[in-house]
Amino acid sequence: MRWQDMRRSDNVDDRGGGMSGGGGGFPLGGIPLSGGAIIVIVIASLLFGVNPLELLGMMGGSDPQVQAPQQQPSGSATRGPATRSADPQKEFSARVLGDTEDVWGSVFKSIGKQYTPPRLELYSGATRSACGTASTAVGPFYCPADRDVYLDTAFFNELHTRFGAPGDFAQAYVIAHEVGHHVQNLLGTMQQFDARAKGDPRTRNALSVRLELQADCYAGVWGNSAQKRGLIDTNDVESGLRAAAAVGDDAITKGRVAPDSFTHGTSEQRTRWFKTGLASGDPRSCDTFSTRSP
Repeated sequence: MRWQDMRRSDNVDDRGGGMSGGGGGFPLGGIPLSGGAIIVIVIASLLFGVNPLELLGMMGGSDPQVQAPQQQPSGSATRGPATRSADPQKEFSARVLGDTEDVWGSVFKSIGKQYTPPRLELYSGATRSACGTASTAVGPFYCPADRDVYLDTAFFNELHTRFGAPGDFAQAYVIAHEVGHHVQNLLGTMQQFDARAKGDPRTRNALSVRLELQADCYAGVWGNSAQKRGLIDTNDVESGLRAAAAVGDDAITKGRVAPDSFTHGTSEQRTRWFKTGLASGDPRSCDTFSTRSP
């Protein structure tokens, strides 16, 4: 993956060694959920889904009608400014974010809208967001309340060693998935989800799966553009597919939790929707909410 040739984003905050004042994890105590549902939420948030608080009521979903992104002009994905992080993982994250900004900026321009990129908050150990307090164990997540993506880059090593998904593009997929949630937020998808998902927990879980699969498809849309510009190759694509499969609900729980409790989708669903976006490069192909079965 030629991530060094991607534009470096300035929308990155490095919070360094975590927050002052202590504390960690998310306050799940007191939430009226079954033990199985809590297990799914905690495990899912350990991977690159979303803040568990969002799964409990802060997120939403629907079908954004957007046109295919225009191909980036030659030279648009250029090297960033000379100033860069001494940490290669932080530099990598800033460049992947910059490339998502270019791709989604083109998409939004094609439908007469302006894309406002999220900030990427890099932290170590623990941090605070408008959605609550996060620790490393939570994994990467998107907070719609402050429109920021939160990432402890130590998760990249976890993705490699624990979940068997090595490679730069597997890591890029993590960031692109969370940016996909930001796109949903800007298009009103999350707000519509929240309105539809009130009531029956099984209904909320089913809609949450569709929300997550759409974010996977949006990650594929970005990957399509990167592939056309020669920034990723076939081996990179395989790395991304392994990452998508590794974080399927059935792979994480090894079948111990009932499918009605799934919140992110099975390995088959996640890889299929990622490949859908990757093959088409068209966000309109990511309509996970209108299909009879996701």
